[in-house]
Amino acid sequence: MKREREDISPVMRELSAYIADAINRPLPPEVTERAKLHFVDAFAAMISGSRLLPGKKALAYVKTLGGAREAGVIGSRIITSARNAALGNGMFAHADETDDTHPSSVTHPGRNVVPAALAIGERGRHSGTDVLRAVVLGYDVCTRLTLTLNPRPFESAGHYCGAYGGVFGAAAAAGALLKLDARGARFALSYAAQQAAGLISALRDPEHVEKAFAAGGMPAHNGTSAALMVAHGFTGVQDVFSGERDFFFTFSPEADRTQLVRGLGRDFEILRAAIKCWPGGGPIQGPLHVLRDLIRRHGLQADDVERLVARMPDKELQVVNDRDMPNVSVQHLLAVMLLDGTVTFAASNDYPRMKDPKVLALRKRIEAVGDPGLTDPLRRWRCVMEITLKDGRKLTHQTMAARGSYENPVTRQEEEEKALDLIAPVLGKRRAHALIAAIWDFESVKDVRALRKLYAR
Repeated sequence: MKREREDISPVMRELSAYIADAINRPLPPEVTERAKLHFVDAFAAMISGSRLLPGKKALAYVKTLGGAREAGVIGSRIITSARNAALGNGMFAHADETDDTHPSSVTHPGRNVVPAALAIGERGRHSGTDVLRAVVLGYDVCTRLTLTLNPRPFESAGHYCGAYGGVFGAAAAAGALLKLDARGARFALSYAAQQAAGLISALRDPEHVEKAFAAGGMPAHNGTSAALMVAHGFTGVQDVFSGERDFFFTFSPEADRTQLVRGLGRDFEILRAAIKCWPGGGPIQGPLHVLRDLIRRHGLQADDVERLVARMPDKELQVVNDRDMPNVSVQHLLAVMLLDGTVTFAASNDYPRMKDPKVLALRKRIEAVGDPGLTDPLRRWRCVMEITLKDGRKLTHQTMAARGSYENPVTRQEEEEKALDLIAPVLGKRRAHALIAAIWDFESVKDVRALRKLYAR
């Protein structure tokens, strides 16, 4: 027993104890409110994503797996094992690029943490309060993990931050709901480390199927599996974050491990997460925000524009510059917004429109420029735009914190409008309203299985 205590670092001791007590710990009101916003947002992403190609592939695959009837697959009538449900729902959540993000850690916690927490919540018939607390915990662990790794160099080496952080966030949320003690939480983190994977090459997938798996389904599934294995008696390494050849030795030898617990319980990372107002990649939120403002102020139309220059953070432009997927191409979505006056979910996922002559002609007049002066470690959604009109006038506008960023958060009403646009085409308006209302009142939900009748097809 003495040797075991010596082998566990103070950081791991604090983190594992925090995980073990998470669902017993009340949250500040503002954290609970933010968690509900992100929960609604994740449900909207899962439901809309279930009808896109990655979602259809995931649904067809999960159907073949069978499994104990523990948790539901969103947007369907399938009831399967918790880990299978987490896989499918995780892929759904990142099928359409509407899922939330935590810019500074380069992760998207909702697409991994919410499917894991929901799956184990349904399996154990947990209350809405328990699930919300587990979700907040998952955001803390997911984001702190990649912040400790130092996300920029980590991704430059070819690793996918969202996948790595996601598996630990999912394991923590699932482990808390499975009521693992501190020792079990340490084992679950170690099994998460064994399954942590993901290559940034997934971003090259033009059909988004592999990306949805690597970013959404795989981390949710693996994290859920890690916690379930420990709940079934698996034992392992007591502290995968310190000691001989530990996790950080392998991936980031200079890492400051104290970042894993710095401010834990006081600084909630969900409050630094962001919700996309537009159905596209995070770096595109700033340019779309600015262009929509200019359209509203000046009655701007596509035929008025001679040239549009969008200056944005240079490292963010690398992610969305002239991509083959419509919802992650900044030039394409700016062209669509000029033509339509807005960007809808349907338009952002319209692959044939990328070959539309009107769109292609307009794209020739749009230039995206990477500006190092707009880049910062927090990856704020920034854009400085200049539009030259055919009559010679120049219009300029900018944002240093686009709507939806943590500095400029969405309201309930704005989130509900976004969610209804994504959910109603699949479930109908009546059930979409009912599902959202149930999440706004999630503390009153005694058994999260009650949501099944609202989210099932």
